[in-house]
Amino acid sequence: MTDALTPSARIDAIVTGLSDWRGGVLARMRALIHEADPQVVEAVKWVKPTNPSGVPTWEHAGILCTGEVYKATVKLTFARGAALPDPAGLFNAGFGGGTRRAIDIREGATVDEDAFKALIAEAVALNLGHRGGS
Repeated sequence: MTDALTPSARIDAIVTGLSDWRGGVLARMRALIHEADPQVVEAVKWVKPTNPSGVPTWEHAGILCTGEVYKATVKLTFARGAALPDPAGLFNAGFGGGTRRAIDIREGATVDEDAFKALIAEAVALNLGHRGGS
């Protein structure tokens, strides 16, 4: 990937390059992020030789979440997930740290789309300082 591509075009290339179920999952979660926050900004971070495509990120007044693709999961890591309410219990990974939380999506799994969009909205509000504490 060249640096001349916009972050959104780079994420498009990542999604397109995934010819299995992971591409569809990442594309759907990306669409839900945009539905939940039309002002979200896409970026690609942490480009390195072992991950030349980098990691898609979605930001609004700071990172909301990242989208990493592994062999058996698509992982959406919320930068400040530990401070977010998760009444639907979407977070299923990343409990070992005090700040981040993640949603690991495996092949065939579904995510409650309304709950996910609410989680994105809460992450935006937290980044903007519109939420009171954790």
